[in-house]
Amino acid sequence: MRNSFRSLRRTLGVTAATLALVSTAFSAHAETRVTYKSASAGTAYYPFRSLRRTLGVTAATLALVSTAFSAHAETRVTYKSASAGTAYYQMGVELSEAIRQGTDDAIVLTLEESQGSVQNVMEVMARQGNYVFTTPPALVEQAMAGEGAFAERQNPRFQEIRGLFPIPSITMHFVLAGDEGVTDMSALEDKYLLIGRGTFGAREAARYLELFGLEEKVQIADAAIGSGPDALKNGQIDGFVTASSFPSPNVIETAASMPISLVSLTDEQIEQTGAARQTIPGGTYPGVDKDVETTSLPVIAYTTTYMDDDTAYTLTKTFWERRDAMAEEAAWWGSIIPEMLENMTGSLHPGALRYYEEAGFEVPDSLR
Repeated sequence: MRNSFRSLRRTLGVTAATLALVSTAFSAHAETRVTYKSASAGTAYYPFRSLRRTLGVTAATLALVSTAFSAHAETRVTYKSASAGTAYYQMGVELSEAIRQGTDDAIVLTLEESQGSVQNVMEVMARQGNYVFTTPPALVEQAMAGEGAFAERQNPRFQEIRGLFPIPSITMHFVLAGDEGVTDMSALEDKYLLIGRGTFGAREAARYLELFGLEEKVQIADAAIGSGPDALKNGQIDGFVTASSFPSPNVIETAASMPISLVSLTDEQIEQTGAARQTIPGGTYPGVDKDVETTSLPVIAYTTTYMDDDTAYTLTKTFWERRDAMAEEAAWWGSIIPEMLENMTGSLHPGALRYYEEAGFEVPDSLR
């Protein structure tokens, strides 16, 4: 960047101070163009005419500088996922860096904390511009239909939600102390289990215990799921249930200091849950050498029709092209496969669809 600007300054015959002043002016202008989509093309004319007179440069010179700085203009995208410290917030950090590197800083993802997927979808009502959020596709379906959490907050903006790409699924982990490696649901009987409070994982764990007739055979610890690893290591509980993409930080932390076992569900049990099957490959966690069959909740990155086609195209293209590099840094990205598009509800953003068609992905007709 420094060399290119030095070369530009020599070509134009202006001082470094002059170019710095022009840089500031054009940077401000570029950011305004991204933020305010409705600004008319002529609104910047007068300030630049004044700038040209102040600097004493020709209109042609200023036009050339404009072209150079426009090439470095950033498109800013708000990315709303989860609360800080969670696996999904960390994914946002990793994705932000991948997009930055993959687009040579042309697209910058700005992370925002979230209190959950319902909030992410609700904010579609007020957000404009480049808003990307993550949520299970079932919530998008509910929002569009005006059902569930959205029954009393129906809004036509929900019809403008469009899909981009899948991110790692929320995977159920039933973790027990012991060196069996893989066990079954019956191992939960007479155990003191921590499932957390108010989270998707807590609700699913309670539902599974009831579904499999274990609600009266398991004692539930009244504590937040974040205390699960320490409580298990200290012998205060017999196990905990966590819902997170694998490999889950909570499970890795526990397995690093003590032997653990994971509960694997039968085909019949998975069918009873009505949830999507998820296989945790053997070797994902120390001491768990066999595959673990469990369930998961798909999660998708969505945007709205406010995002232009080129931005959606570039985001989607960069995501898939950087997937393998991200997986080398964090294993959960390795679980992403093209077939996960089938989990998406609603429609793909036209820009994303353009990439998938160019890349030869099989796109379900329902997403077109």
